[in-house]
Amino acid sequence: MTIRHPEKINKPINPILRKPSWIRVKAPITNAFSSTRSIIKKNQIVTVCEEAACPNIGECWEKKHATFMILGDTCTRACAFCNVKTGKPKDVDKLESYRIANTVKELSLEHVVITSVDRDDLKDGGAQHFVDVIKCIRKKCKNTTIEILTPDFLKKKYAKNIIAKSEPDVFNHNLETVPRLYSSVRPGARYFISLKLLKDIKNLLPKVFTKSGLMVGLGETKEEIYQVMDDLRSSNVDFLTIGQYLPPTTKHAKLDKFITPEEFSNYQRIAYEKGFLMVSSSPLTRSSYHASDYFEKLVNARELSLLIN
Repeated sequence: MTIRHPEKINKPINPILRKPSWIRVKAPITNAFSSTRSIIKKNQIVTVCEEAACPNIGECWEKKHATFMILGDTCTRACAFCNVKTGKPKDVDKLESYRIANTVKELSLEHVVITSVDRDDLKDGGAQHFVDVIKCIRKKCKNTTIEILTPDFLKKKYAKNIIAKSEPDVFNHNLETVPRLYSSVRPGARYFISLKLLKDIKNLLPKVFTKSGLMVGLGETKEEIYQVMDDLRSSNVDFLTIGQYLPPTTKHAKLDKFITPEEFSNYQRIAYEKGFLMVSSSPLTRSSYHASDYFEKLVNARELSLLIN
């Protein structure tokens, strides 16, 4: 039997808390869900929806929305919150760009989200592959807007410049948690490196929307979340997502508590007050949740902001 997370075997067991009523979701059973799954499987596409065990997969796939994960299904890092397996990745699949583009066309996607595993083994961290995927999608689906959710490209000096050449419609990189928890939750990453990436991309591509996301319920304080909001606004980030952390297994990072819908609403109100163009804050919010709808809202929010100012 293959063990999905061998690096977590010696981790302590953290009992998974019973989910409150506001965070339970229905199992996917619709024909539309099955159709989406069939198209994805036929084209040999890896999705973060499956790999990360996203609770919204039923809702999203029913609407033919999916987040494609490029550069394989094996990550070079072992973040304590993540369900993607860790190990030695395979060589980059040069045909993946074409399969992704064909899938986008077959699903008739107006907006697509492309993410990847961390590829610290590659000289550019996989940045050029992101560019190749974007080029293929734009050639095949000229009206589809593209959002990318990238790794931090740690120690990859020119990666951000390579990414900038692709000019995505939305550039997303998640901070995931507050600085104090990085050593336990994101041991292979650095908070201020991630923050700088967001700022540098905005400087390189002022017209591109930038976006970042946080998980809550890991033991952070409200004051720490507010500070992260300030840090993101200092980096001119446009869009903030905040969602409930849900441990994939008992070997992943411990869930401290469930955040109530009222607390999420309060985070959203404060984030808007701090100047974000768009905020999605709810128990089931994830980075690409309702991404297509939010992109339209982002465009409208920017236009309104320009009129006011």
